[in-house]
Amino acid sequence: MEKHYDFLVIGTGLGGISYALKVADHGTVALITKDRLEETNTRYAQGGIAAVISQPDSYEKHISDTLIAGAGLCKEDVVRLVVNEAPKQIQELISWGTNFDKDPDGKYSLAREGGHSEHRILHHKDNTGQEIQRALSERVRNHKNIDLYEYHFAVDLITQHHKGELIKRYLTDIECYGAYILDTRKNRVLKFLSRTTLIATGGSGHIYATTTNPRIATGDGIAMVYRAKGIIDHMEFVQFHPTSLYNPGETPSFLITEAMRGYGAILRNLAGEDFMTKYDERGNLAPRDVVARAMDNELKMSGHEHLFLDCTHLEEQPLKEHFPNINEKCASLGIDIAKDLIPVVPAAHYMCGGIRVDSKGQSWIHRLFAIGEASSTGLHGANRLASNSLIEAIVFADRAAEQSVSQYSAAEIEVGIPEWDDSGTIHNEEMILITQNKKELQQILTNYVGIVRSDLRLERALTRLEIINKETEHLYKISKISRDICELRNLINVGYLVIKMAQARKESRGLHYTLDYPKRSDH
Repeated sequence: MEKHYDFLVIGTGLGGISYALKVADHGTVALITKDRLEETNTRYAQGGIAAVISQPDSYEKHISDTLIAGAGLCKEDVVRLVVNEAPKQIQELISWGTNFDKDPDGKYSLAREGGHSEHRILHHKDNTGQEIQRALSERVRNHKNIDLYEYHFAVDLITQHHKGELIKRYLTDIECYGAYILDTRKNRVLKFLSRTTLIATGGSGHIYATTTNPRIATGDGIAMVYRAKGIIDHMEFVQFHPTSLYNPGETPSFLITEAMRGYGAILRNLAGEDFMTKYDERGNLAPRDVVARAMDNELKMSGHEHLFLDCTHLEEQPLKEHFPNINEKCASLGIDIAKDLIPVVPAAHYMCGGIRVDSKGQSWIHRLFAIGEASSTGLHGANRLASNSLIEAIVFADRAAEQSVSQYSAAEIEVGIPEWDDSGTIHNEEMILITQNKKELQQILTNYVGIVRSDLRLERALTRLEIINKETEHLYKISKISRDICELRNLINVGYLVIKMAQARKESRGLHYTLDYPKRSDH
C-alpha cells in the first residue's frame, strides 16, 4: 500500500510537531509516531526551556555559558543563532497555548540550572515538557492538513537503492523519497512517499541499562540515516543526568530535575558530605558532565549504590509547590522530600551527537531533514548545557520548515519504489532471542562505555557487540518484521556508533572521559 504526502514527519515531540504545524499551511503532512501522539521524549522534560527574556541576563551570557559547557566543540555561529532566535520561538510556543509559571508580579518565573550564570529557565512546575506536549498535541489533532498515524513504526528510509540504483560515490548524491512504515496494529508495512522527509525521533537512552528516557528512545532515526549512508557525528558524547531517582527495577528511571539543585538542593555522599565542592568551584551548579563524573567517582570509591540529594534545609511548602511531581513520586516510595534525603544515581539522559545537519536542519542526504535530539547541529558540542535542548528543537524546526517550504515543490513524488519484502518466517515465539540480546547490549554499553571509559573497555565492548550484531542481523533476515526486532537492530547500530566514535577520540573532552588520555582544561 502506498501513501503520498508533501511532507513526511517521523516523530511527535516538540521538534516534529512544531515543524508539522508550520509546513502544514503549505501542503499535506503525514505525522508518524510509533506510540501515541503524546508519548515522546519532550513529554518527560522536567526542568524547562532556556531563553534570554529579562535583565540582567544577556545573549552574550547565554552564548558564553553554552560555549563553556560544550568544551570547545560547539559551533559558535550555531550557538549565536539559537540564542538570538530563542525569545521569538518562546513567544510562538506561548501563542500556541503553552503556559509557563509566573511570579506574583506577573513576570515569568525563571529558574537557574547547572552551567547557567543567570536565571533564564522558563518552566511549568516540574513538568515543562508535558505542558508543551499538551499544547502542541491539541493543535495537531485539529489541523486539517495533518494526518496523524499513531502506532506506526518507521523501519527504513527509502533512497534510490530501493529502485535497484547504486548509491553514487559522493554522499551528496543520495536522495530520500520517504520511508517504509510498519503499521504495528495491522502488522503490515506501508510505503510513505514524500517530497520532503523530517527525522525527529528523539534520543537513544535505551542503549544503556539505566536511562531517564521513555521506552520509545531507541535511536531509530539515527540508525535509519546511518544505514542510508548519511553522516552521523559526535556520538561519543552521551550525557548522563546526575540525578535520577534510585529505585532499582524501575524503567525508565525517574528524573530528578537539575532545577532542584538550582533551587538550592545539595548533593551528599552517604557520609553526609557536600562532596561537589571537592571537584569544582561551582559546586552543585557545575555542568552535568562534571557532576556526573564526580558522582561516579564517589560511588566507585565508596562502593555504595547511590548518593543523596538534600532538600531538607529548604522551606517545605514552596519546595513541594515548585516540584509537585517529584514530591508525589518520592512520597509514593515513602520519601518526604522536605525531611528525607533523596537517593539518586546518574542515568543516561541525552545524546549530544546524531545526524549531521546544517544551520537549516538539512542533512547530507537530499530531501532529508533532522532536528531535535536525533540531530547534531553543533549547538551542544561535547556537553549540552541544561535546558538548551527544547529551545534547539523549536528553533531548528522553524528553520527547517522555512527551508523545506522553499524547496519542496521542486521535488517530485518518486515512482517505481518496490513493496517491502516481508518473507521472513520466524514470529514472536523467538522473542527470547530479542530480549536477551537487548539486555546484553545494554550491559555492554553500561559497563564499558559509560561515564568513564578506557581503550581496553571500548575494545571489549566492540568485540562483544559484534557478536550480538551478527546474531541479530541473521534473526532480522529470517523474521517477520516487528517493532521489537527493528528497535534491537537500531540500538545495536547506535551502540556501535558510540563505541567507534569514542575509540576515535584520543582525548578526554566534555562527556567523553577516558582513563587513557588526559582531561582537557575545557571548563
